[in-house]
Amino acid sequence: MKGFFIKKAFFDGWDNLIGMVVMNIIYLALFFLGVSATYLTQAGPLWFFLAVIAILFVSALYSGAVSGAVYGYSSYKADTWADLKAGFSRYFRHSLVMFGLYVFIIALVLFIIPFYMINLGIAGKVISCILIWLVIFSILCLPYYFALSSYLPGDRPLKTLRKCFIIAGDNMGFTLFFFLYNIVCIVLTLFTVGLVPGVAGMNLASHDAVRLLMLKYDYLEENPEADRKHIPWAEIIYDEEDKIGPRSFKSMIFPWK
Repeated sequence: MKGFFIKKAFFDGWDNLIGMVVMNIIYLALFFLGVSATYLTQAGPLWFFLAVIAILFVSALYSGAVSGAVYGYSSYKADTWADLKAGFSRYFRHSLVMFGLYVFIIALVLFIIPFYMINLGIAGKVISCILIWLVIFSILCLPYYFALSSYLPGDRPLKTLRKCFIIAGDNMGFTLFFFLYNIVCIVLTLFTVGLVPGVAGMNLASHDAVRLLMLKYDYLEENPEADRKHIPWAEIIYDEEDKIGPRSFKSMIFPWK
């Protein structure tokens, strides 16, 4: 399953490379806007704080919109710009919750955990350790968030968030693998100055991961007696393999031939 996930994520990104790069350029614009906001510190820390909050808010909304587009990529559809536009409204509530999570995690790391670590002795250190593990587990879980909101659109944001933790815990081996995969993607993103795979590419990979996990749960629902430790992935992803099809280097570079 992990091998096929890498294959699917790569070809979904390759087949929609131009759209993905354009969406990443917008992310880069937001990033440089955030860097520029650091100059506002000369006007006082309050302005800097408000600027950072504004950038996080816009980034969360935009990530929701991008989810609409990459959901189409993952589902073998490519009406990018219509999906991107529709994504702002479709994922609006989920984006608001994600924005709140951004702020909460940053507050934990920069203020709350250091406060408990320094001021409350042993009790504070125990609480800090618990909060650190909460942050770590949240980092492992949150990549599933927007993808789950795509594949389970009827769920409210908090229910989607709860399912992120459930799916991450139920698939811890894949979740750790996916975490390492995202680290590699971050390195490649830095190497390509944010263009490939970028944030959009990692969002697409999240959708591919959740798509495959949803196929697993559909199989388990249809076969309740199945051994959860020995999932017949070859059978489950047969249709997905057929949709991607055999690929060659020539067909990648010259798809019309």
